[in-house]
Amino acid sequence: MKKLKRIPRFKNEEAERKFWATHDTVDYFDAARIKKGTFPNLKPTTESISLRLPEYLLARIKEQANAKDVPYQSLMKIYLANQIDREIGQGL
Repeated sequence: MKKLKRIPRFKNEEAERKFWATHDTVDYFDAARIKKGTFPNLKPTTESISLRLPEYLLARIKEQANAKDVPYQSLMKIYLANQIDREIGQGL
């Protein structure tokens, strides 16, 4: 088994970023012991955008949202995310 190096203490995040940009994590972590992290309370950062849609399309989206009892902007985000997943081959 390979002896792992000790991770140094960092003065700040910038120092840590610079360190990891030039060092390989396999020298510091045992891959067999790594567990997938979960962050249930993490909220993704959002950004407001302006999107021009034909009136008829927005009306149809609002009708669908009303039928599903969800806000129309939330429904649009769901539709966009589903389409992106399809396009990159991950399915729904």
